[in-house]
Amino acid sequence: MLQVSIFGLKKSLTPVRQSLSDAIHRAVMQCLAYPSAKRFHRFIMMEPEDFLFPADRTDRYTIIEIKLFEGRAPAVKKRLLTVLYDEILARTGIMPEDVEIILIETARHDWGIKGQPGDEAGLGYRVEL
Repeated sequence: MLQVSIFGLKKSLTPVRQSLSDAIHRAVMQCLAYPSAKRFHRFIMMEPEDFLFPADRTDRYTIIEIKLFEGRAPAVKKRLLTVLYDEILARTGIMPEDVEIILIETARHDWGIKGQPGDEAGLGYRVEL
């Protein structure tokens, strides 16, 4: 299971919303063997007064939080980060210096999916990579 939250300025995310979602999903499918039909992306678009960040970032500064089941090897997660940066730059033009990505792993039993604990849900794809 995987849930993605994308935070940024509304004026910057709105024009690239679909391209950014496509870039993230493409990287996740490639690196985690994730099914194409499973896209769970949430855009949290804010006004400047609600999204404060350091002066060494531009107004395209974007935070991406990916919540996922634990079970992927460190090398797989590092590859995901690399591919994400490449895909985001190629599809949106957002520079890597303006993107922060946080992978948040949790145990399967800590998720509720379709009315049952995540460790009892049939996913149809592998998590251990």
